[in-house]
Amino acid sequence: MKTLLPAAALCLVSVTAALAADPDEGTWRSEANDEGAYIEVSIAECGPAICGTITNVVGGDTSIAGKPIIWDMKANGNGKYRKGRIWAPDEDKTYRSKMDLSGNALKVSGCVGPICRGQTWMRVQ
Repeated sequence: MKTLLPAAALCLVSVTAALAADPDEGTWRSEANDEGAYIEVSIAECGPAICGTITNVVGGDTSIAGKPIIWDMKANGNGKYRKGRIWAPDEDKTYRSKMDLSGNALKVSGCVGPICRGQTWMRVQ
């Protein structure tokens, strides 16, 4: 029993540390639009969810910097994030959203009914 308790505590600490930083956290660059403009988005935990804020705009409307773009995203495990919302600055509309992480690529999509549009964002840091 004396060896079981420290081992259980170590496992709990390891699991807690693994869950503390979600692998999608960091700064991500969107795909460029037809004019070559793109945004950078900082993704981090916000309470029990994942949120994203536009931190940099290159070649486009800089007034959107600092605005939230993703919120209420829930981690489902295996690099999948669901049940979030995303704001599309080019349309000024909000959609239900999901994200799929694969290495340094984050596929982000917004949907209305069965119709979705999306991009693959690349990790900056």
